[in-house]
Amino acid sequence: MTTLIEHLAAAKGIASEYVDAWGHSAQVSEESKAAMLGAMGYRVDDEVALTQQLEQEHRQHWLRALDPVMVVRSGEPITLDVRLPIDFVNDALSWQLALEQGTVLSGQITPIEGELVGVAEFEEMECQAYRVALNVQPELGYHQLTLLEEGNDEPLASMRLIVAPKSCYKQAPIADGRKVWGPSVQLYCLRSRHNWGIGDFSDLGQLVEKAAAWGAHFVGLNPIHALYPANPESASPYSPSSRRWLNVAYINVEVVPEFLANDHLKAEVANPAFQQHLSELRAKSNVDYTGVIETKIGMLRQVFDQASFSAERQANFDAFVAAGGDSLQQQAAFDALQAYFYGKGENAWGWPVWPDAYRDYHNPEVATWVAAHQQDVNFYLYLQFLADEQLAHADARAKAAGMVMGIYRDLAVGVSEGSTEIWANRDLYCPKASVGAPPDILGPLGQNWGLPPMNPNQLFEAGYQPMVDLFRANMRSCGALRIDHVMALLRLWWVPPGESAAKGAYIYYPVNDLLGILALESHRNQCLLIGEDLGTVPEGIDVTLKENGVHSYKVFFFERSKADGGFISPAHYTEQAMSALTTHDMPTLKGFWHCDDLALGRELKLYPDEDVLKTLYADRHQAKQRILDSLHAHGVISDNVSQDVNWVGMNTELNHGLQLHMSRGSCALFSTQLEDWLEMDKPVNVPGTSYQYPNWRRKLSTDLEDIFANEALKALAGKMSQARDEASR
Repeated sequence: MTTLIEHLAAAKGIASEYVDAWGHSAQVSEESKAAMLGAMGYRVDDEVALTQQLEQEHRQHWLRALDPVMVVRSGEPITLDVRLPIDFVNDALSWQLALEQGTVLSGQITPIEGELVGVAEFEEMECQAYRVALNVQPELGYHQLTLLEEGNDEPLASMRLIVAPKSCYKQAPIADGRKVWGPSVQLYCLRSRHNWGIGDFSDLGQLVEKAAAWGAHFVGLNPIHALYPANPESASPYSPSSRRWLNVAYINVEVVPEFLANDHLKAEVANPAFQQHLSELRAKSNVDYTGVIETKIGMLRQVFDQASFSAERQANFDAFVAAGGDSLQQQAAFDALQAYFYGKGENAWGWPVWPDAYRDYHNPEVATWVAAHQQDVNFYLYLQFLADEQLAHADARAKAAGMVMGIYRDLAVGVSEGSTEIWANRDLYCPKASVGAPPDILGPLGQNWGLPPMNPNQLFEAGYQPMVDLFRANMRSCGALRIDHVMALLRLWWVPPGESAAKGAYIYYPVNDLLGILALESHRNQCLLIGEDLGTVPEGIDVTLKENGVHSYKVFFFERSKADGGFISPAHYTEQAMSALTTHDMPTLKGFWHCDDLALGRELKLYPDEDVLKTLYADRHQAKQRILDSLHAHGVISDNVSQDVNWVGMNTELNHGLQLHMSRGSCALFSTQLEDWLEMDKPVNVPGTSYQYPNWRRKLSTDLEDIFANEALKALAGKMSQARDEASR
């Protein structure tokens, strides 16, 4: 059994060893490998059953003449591995390549004229695999290749052939060396005079226009994936219900056409009591998700139930629903069912706690329920329609304002276990495992993120369509996409069920195929790619990402010299990257400088003991001194700021000096955080916490209208724009 599990683990991309955070080689136990294989659906608890499973897989592989999918890059020769019983390898076979564009190319191959690359023997026959070349150079796209034998109308085999560009799209000015900057923001954090207690798509439109007027060429967002309208407090943008649909909390009710046509509802919103309620929601320093979403959903439901659509509006809605296909229907059914169960007073946080009959979208009881509650389901289809429309409008405002990139969106690494995606696509995911991270210096137990991974086998069998759909959905209405934890395209740390994250292992994914699809979709959607490549980065992946045109991610605080611990000048960062001072998982500039994050970590009991904390304080003190040294050496702060860190608190000059220091750097993109413009001290998220800290709730301290009326910030933006222009030369 040991040998069987070792062989199978190797075949399924489970790494036997990896380099840990301390630079040492760490081994993966057989027990962990068996747990991973079990999560993939293999009968590791029964040697006879496992052997039968593998024999059946082996036989199916050899009895299928072609793989389900192949990804090639433009200009590469197309070579197929054709598997056939030995009696057929001398026969001339016809092939047809139906191009996505409508043309059909054809030709002939004789397998035995190719290179023999494999042999398999079964009781009743022998099969051989030959590598043969197709003399064809199809254009970019998703094509279908069919093999036919003479005298038989039934195809022998078919394969999806994806022809992808060599690298991802970049806007022409950026490809030509233009250096740009833009603010990044968690959309829910935005305050304005008009929103309903949470940043919305109209605020986003206002932000892109005002930032563009100050010289910004993009606005970066947190993931805006669909969450749980019926469970509003489940608010982490990185634990979504679906990564293909949008968070409906961001809809601005007051610009919905059906609301504007309803005088009765407009009067209700204008009522002093309703306005007072909105003022209270706006005044809170943390987003009151329950208050906000109940208010919005309550009003939007009335809008929908009372709406009379024009023929054109109905046609647009119907077209949106048709294009959304099964995935959109699944999302709407999930949201409607979850609201229904909560309405009955049940705990319905996710499908695992729903009544048995409703725990799988494909169960007949779900279809029966949907048919009986069509208006409820249609309402959630309508919410997605509105969200899509309002995001598109914000993106159009960015482009009209002259931004080179416009909005950049963020793709989370997975979906949560109780999500729509897993409810409706159980075969694609491995719900028994969870994605996380191996042990490291700050997290000696490793991390478990509670996000079930996709099964690489199933992705391959599906011709990678789930990834095509995912990339395409997240490139809508934006000019760039940031991929959180981009190493997931190469490998993910799977944690076995009920085990510590330290018992996990890396599972490898077909990185070159996935990057090819990413490149193809990026060109089709004119969308630049940014890969968040922080943390434990396997050797070679940086080169692979660079060759594929994916921008790296450079965070100032992490870019230090191994020799002396000094901070690397941003002028020496790689050009194909986005730089930032800090991120949503880190303290703000003020919080970092005043060690608020360390004090908070102690309060939240995040550190194993006081010794660790003492070391972190000492390291921080040294880091701050090195930062001061660097800023003085580069002349971005004056002698008003002491050269001795013991006398320096974070102030406006030091803050702006850091922003200018980054703006002068060599990265194509520099992302600044609005929190740091406002000199805020509290973080929006503290990794390693859930209920202990109000993550994903803290708003900005100032309304949008006031941010852009601030002359000091306008002057800073002007200097940053000038510095970026000078760096472009």
